[in-house]
Amino acid sequence: MTNETEGRIPLADLHVFHQLARSLTSSFDRDTILRTILDHMERIVHAELWALLMLDEATQELYYAIAAGAEQSSLRDLRVKVGEGVAGWVVEHGETLIVPEAEEDPRVRAMGGKPRSVRSVIAMPLRGRKGTHGAIEIFNPRPEQMTDYTIAFLHILADHAAIAIENANDVARIQQLTITDDTTGLYNVRHLYDVLGRELARCASRRLPVSLAFLDLDRFKMVNDVHGHLIGSELLARTGQRLQELNRKQDWCFRYGGDEFVILMPETGATAALKQALNLHRALMQTRFRMKNGLELCVSASVGLATSPDDGLTLHTIIGIADARMYAVKGNGRGQVRGT
Repeated sequence: MTNETEGRIPLADLHVFHQLARSLTSSFDRDTILRTILDHMERIVHAELWALLMLDEATQELYYAIAAGAEQSSLRDLRVKVGEGVAGWVVEHGETLIVPEAEEDPRVRAMGGKPRSVRSVIAMPLRGRKGTHGAIEIFNPRPEQMTDYTIAFLHILADHAAIAIENANDVARIQQLTITDDTTGLYNVRHLYDVLGRELARCASRRLPVSLAFLDLDRFKMVNDVHGHLIGSELLARTGQRLQELNRKQDWCFRYGGDEFVILMPETGATAALKQALNLHRALMQTRFRMKNGLELCVSASVGLATSPDDGLTLHTIIGIADARMYAVKGNGRGQVRGT
């Protein structure tokens, strides 16, 4: 007579499944999702090191997004090419890899920065509807846990995780579209107001300055009139890209509208902002933009600066003063930077 409980999933494990599903569907923040995956990995399998790698699609390399356990700090800056090592192999082949005796496995030996004593490895891809997004690695799990039941459990975790990561990526893309200007790829004016408001509040609480440069391209209408709007749009895009290149890492660049741009400089006083704006302005004016049709064009710009708290405390005041100083440059010959 067959035992009625034979083959049934224990109630405790069903509870874990339920918690996992709820946790992974309750957030669209990828960092929160990755932490949830790692937490459940640690609950399911006792091991020395757990790691979750994500695929950088631009470079086709995997990076360690999150890890826990011994020697996790040694993984932080490592990159793994698709096809190399354990994680690279599972991402390339889309298959789970179980290595109970790691010493002789060439894929383990090929791992850069691997834990000093790798005895066994479980690795599986994070595959969703849109492809493989990364891999799970578990180093030195307890031998008694490398069972079919545990692997099946991990497969369920990986499947849920892949779907949650895809959903989070989709939401992030939609959010990015709402704050990005179509022509230049820079942040748009809506995002400027959000970021500037936050930076003014943050820097005011820490008694730090915030500077803003309002930049307007000189006589840009002539480009559209002489060369057409397609060339004008291309030049705007190239100008936005160049401004982004000339910015410091901590600064933000926005397209305000038309041929106007804004550069936000957090924690930057008036003197430092003027120096940065002069350097940026000089480099921009010296840039020759080669259009797709072979035409070479340059741009000129008028720039006005404002700094909080000296010039005001609200976003409308700071933008208004920078805008007014930019128009003062326009009325006095164009092509200059004005800070006061």
